[in-house]
Amino acid sequence: MDLSIIELFTKQKNIAVVGVSSKGKGFGAAVYKHLKDNNYNAFAVNKNGGTLNDVKLYNSLSSIDQVVDGVITVVPPSETENIVKEAKESGVKFIWMQQGSESDNAIKYCKENGMQVVTGKCILMFVEPVKSIHKFHRWIDKVTGKYPQTEKTY
Repeated sequence: MDLSIIELFTKQKNIAVVGVSSKGKGFGAAVYKHLKDNNYNAFAVNKNGGTLNDVKLYNSLSSIDQVVDGVITVVPPSETENIVKEAKESGVKFIWMQQGSESDNAIKYCKENGMQVVTGKCILMFVEPVKSIHKFHRWIDKVTGKYPQTEKTY
């Protein structure tokens, strides 16, 4: 994974997190909270809509009434395939497929349609400030050489 794509993604400020539980539990809710706590204009998406602590849960990307620059998927791979298509239709250029939500078909679709896609990495290891176990994991990746590097072009 090219670090420059990750850095471009984290510079986007209007981010939709697809797969936020209406109960406030789970990884999607944790990602949403971390983004909100760190000055991102984050949108919580749950296919059933509803609310989370008085925050609107959008039932789709197309129901968000503001520009969305990037999408983080925290859903099963079969759902990710539909989400990236909806993201493309909405003009989204950046997709982050959280581990467990990746789909070969979705990745292929993103690449074929000029979308920047991040896979195989945890967003919480890259959105500053990185905290707790994610900070430790990032350190381990750096020590073991698994941390992404910027690809060199000549």
